[in-house]
Amino acid sequence: MLGSSRGISLILSVVIALMVAAFLSLMDDATLTLILVASGLAFSASYLLITITLEFLVFREIGNIYSLLEKIQKKNLSEYQEKGSNASVSPLRKINKVINNYAIAQQKEIDTLQKNAEYRREFVADISHELKTPIFATQGYIHTLLDGAIDDKQVRMKFLKRAAKNLDSLDKLVKDLLTLNQIETGDIHFNFGEFNLKNLANEVIDQLEHKASKKGVELTFKYDEQANHLTYGDEDKIYRVIQNLLFNAINYNNKKKGAMVEVELKSGKSSIQVSVKDNGRGIPAEDLKRIFERFYRVEKSRSKEKGGTGLGLAIVKHVLEGHKSKISVSSTVGTGSIFSFSLPLVKEDKAPENEISREVNPN
Repeated sequence: MLGSSRGISLILSVVIALMVAAFLSLMDDATLTLILVASGLAFSASYLLITITLEFLVFREIGNIYSLLEKIQKKNLSEYQEKGSNASVSPLRKINKVINNYAIAQQKEIDTLQKNAEYRREFVADISHELKTPIFATQGYIHTLLDGAIDDKQVRMKFLKRAAKNLDSLDKLVKDLLTLNQIETGDIHFNFGEFNLKNLANEVIDQLEHKASKKGVELTFKYDEQANHLTYGDEDKIYRVIQNLLFNAINYNNKKKGAMVEVELKSGKSSIQVSVKDNGRGIPAEDLKRIFERFYRVEKSRSKEKGGTGLGLAIVKHVLEGHKSKISVSSTVGTGSIFSFSLPLVKEDKAPENEISREVNPN
């Protein structure tokens, strides 16, 4: 009773009524009736005003704060909605709002930390697996040779070639990891300049043409002879972007007959679009959002046996972000995939629109 708004109101109202009666009793012309009426009115008015004040401005807000604290303990902040008008004069409403905003911010931070911890665990597991495979394979070949197989020339050359191949894969993996880490941390800078995108794409195609031929993949290059293909960016890193996209398209095209990979350039008013299209197995919709993560591979169609490090698309994504561009992908299972991105078009005797600074930090 004493802890409720009505109990407190009753006590305070009685005190006020007694004070009014005491004050009136000091007056010579105050009658008993006047004292009783004045005390009664003072009691009624005080009780009503104090009850309303305590109930709506204090106790209700304290109750909301307790309710919010319970939500915080149960992590049900998403279900909490602040009741009443935001224009309330109660200072407790402001405290309630501050606690609510702080709790939501802290919960978001906790969620982010949990996601980062999960990502770190996955990354450690992935990198351990990726490093373990070539290391254990190389160890097996070398120990076999040390155990006596080195005397057999044919076996010796065969195992040394396999060990060298695994070490090359390990070297490529480490280089990709270093490149990706440098881009993400800003330790690597972009050296921008003008270059011909058609000539660059031709270089990549020439490099991978033999690989495509060995896998039975027809490699084509489509562009407009009359169009302008001069762009602005880091030539070496764009070379690697096209190389990674083309490598994936060739490597993961599992068609036995009619396998095709097409590189296409389309010049617009202010940009050049680069597309790499294949008619392979395609990527399931549930995997499209994750293919740019480190070490993520689509099962079967992008298995480890294909020889990639699982970092190519992650590097592509970060390099293009450093060029203020982004990679887009569309894919249909059983039909194939299209990866595309755009770079600024450099018009004749003009700087590129939306020019990027010569040294850009991707973060």
